[in-house]
Amino acid sequence: IVFDVTHVGDERGWFQEKFQKEKLVAAGMPADFNIVQNSLAYNKKGVTRGFHAEPWDKYVSVVTGRVFVAYVDLRKGDSFGKVATLELDGDKAVYVPRGVGNSYQCLTDDVYYLYSVNEHWTQEASKTSVAVNLADPAVGIEWPIPLSESILSDRDLERPLLSEIEPM
Repeated sequence: IVFDVTHVGDERGWFQEKFQKEKLVAAGMPADFNIVQNSLAYNKKGVTRGFHAEPWDKYVSVVTGRVFVAYVDLRKGDSFGKVATLELDGDKAVYVPRGVGNSYQCLTDDVYYLYSVNEHWTQEASKTSVAVNLADPAVGIEWPIPLSESILSDRDLERPLLSEIEPM
């Protein structure tokens, strides 16, 4: 679910409600989504991360910078393998349900990527996560910055193909 996140500003800067539950629920956010952890990732242009599907829901926003995001549904059912992409900046946010693989590519320097989740990260919970290779042709993402020119982790490069994973 994609949300517009407005801000107000003047000569001093701006103010923005990144997460205002009542307004978000009215716009389609599941009412039972309760944040227990916020995490912030700092990245430079060209960094590409993902596809990771954890056993918790996420609310993703960008504090500064611009990112291309790609999602692939890794849940059992008819939507398995379905893909959605868009660009995020400070004026948009996305609710990502558990089991949907989340990835992003930084299109600018100084990207602050904020994600809020409804379950705490634990080593045990992370064992039930599912990940897919960013370059899988079956997923078919057209990355704005080719992966050969991106900054990737070895771990993300070694992820299995969609056809090799067990759906969540």
